[in-house]
Amino acid sequence: MKKFLFLCATAGILTATSCRKIEVDGSTTIVTNPTTEENTILEGRIIANRTLKANYTYKLRGLVYVTNGAILTIEPGTKIVGENGKNGGLIITRGAKINAEGTAEKPILFTSEAGTPQRGDWAGLVILGNAPTNSSFNGTAGIGEIEGGINNSDGLGLYGLGTSSNVTDNSGILKYVRIEYAGYAFLPDKEINGLTLGGVGNGTTIDYVQVSYANDDSFEWFGGTVNCKHLISFRTLDDDFDTDNGYSGKVQFGISLRDSAVADISKSEAFECDNDANGSDTKTTVTTINGTNGVTIAPVRTSAVFSNMTIIGPKATPTTNTNSLFLAAAQLRRNCEQSIFNSVILGWADGSLTGLLIDASKGIPTDNNLAPTGGLNFQNNVIAGTTANLVKYAPSATTPTGATTQSITDWVNRTEFANTSVATNAGVGLVDPFNYKNPNFNPAATSIASSGAAFTSAKLLTKTSNVSDFTAVSYKGACAVGDTWWQNWTSFK
Repeated sequence: MKKFLFLCATAGILTATSCRKIEVDGSTTIVTNPTTEENTILEGRIIANRTLKANYTYKLRGLVYVTNGAILTIEPGTKIVGENGKNGGLIITRGAKINAEGTAEKPILFTSEAGTPQRGDWAGLVILGNAPTNSSFNGTAGIGEIEGGINNSDGLGLYGLGTSSNVTDNSGILKYVRIEYAGYAFLPDKEINGLTLGGVGNGTTIDYVQVSYANDDSFEWFGGTVNCKHLISFRTLDDDFDTDNGYSGKVQFGISLRDSAVADISKSEAFECDNDANGSDTKTTVTTINGTNGVTIAPVRTSAVFSNMTIIGPKATPTTNTNSLFLAAAQLRRNCEQSIFNSVILGWADGSLTGLLIDASKGIPTDNNLAPTGGLNFQNNVIAGTTANLVKYAPSATTPTGATTQSITDWVNRTEFANTSVATNAGVGLVDPFNYKNPNFNPAATSIASSGAAFTSAKLLTKTSNVSDFTAVSYKGACAVGDTWWQNWTSFK
């Protein structure tokens, strides 16, 4: 039952009256202030539509849940901070939406309250939806519990809807948004990331998002089908792009730039991909509303498709000192079926670091999924580094397939896959990719990345019901010669 109380303040002799409405729903209290005063402290639950306005700075006090199907709208140019010492975070729960649509001139900023910010100053942004996942929760397949201690007795940290999951589920819009200094370690390997997406459907728009100085991963997807474009990961701690639990969306035009001194104890990569934690062949068959037709799908494996990624690792030169906890540009493991096309990898395949690591050491061997018979593709990419470090293989101790590092290298080098290796980072011809303060990720006109992209694979041509195909461009990596999409709304400092 909801109760309404009206508190009024009168100025003069009834010449001006201002009322404040307090709405109580169970243990949750929402305060709606008068039009002359905006309440900028966000805490507890937001249970009704609300707009955050650009002329205020809003403060997250602890975990703030948007629930009850509410829509949280954030105006261009708005700043939201996490309160110091409160592990503030924003959770968009299943059925609710966030409409955070900034512009290149007025991006929306989520950041630390601290005058001298540090990674981990606040928890992060979490969006949870009703799209398919191969997770299970309390014995129910197709529902997952998001990491980070977010879930509670009301199930506000769950994602997916089991057999009722919806491929085209819409959790709103995230566009021209920066997320800085987020990340909270609830337990080892159960952290809140810069941006966490659990069961988010492809009716959602994720475009032009930068995550900087994350205390865990920059972007992590747990199941879901959401398609993303123009993502930037800058100087994160753990992984740049982490995919789990049946995520099957498309990502195009992504950039990551690592800090050579900063890596996580769990080992840091640009891509980390698992079907699930056990490397199983988990199936979740769901009957879902996809557009106007009911269809049955089975997200057997994590099978995201990435294209046009510029992956800048910690090793600018062979003599650059790097944190010993860096591992590989791409660790594809635990029976995943992820694909990478038309991308550029620099600064990873040197010293103790690896460009591509096919890891079959846990669960069903991942090399069973290699194209052309399986759905794991690595095609039309450029890797810079020493020959011995371009590709590696970690075999299964329990179910060996007979694969070796040499056989995986031969697979990568198949003529029809059109991958290219270059001995040095400079040989790729990007303008200034390792510059932390003023990077330039564009290829020079003479760069081997300035042309040669291909979009003939069925993985790149497959359509979703309401989102266009990958954009067919001529260049490899995230940027064209002279590109500007990663400038102006971003911050590199």
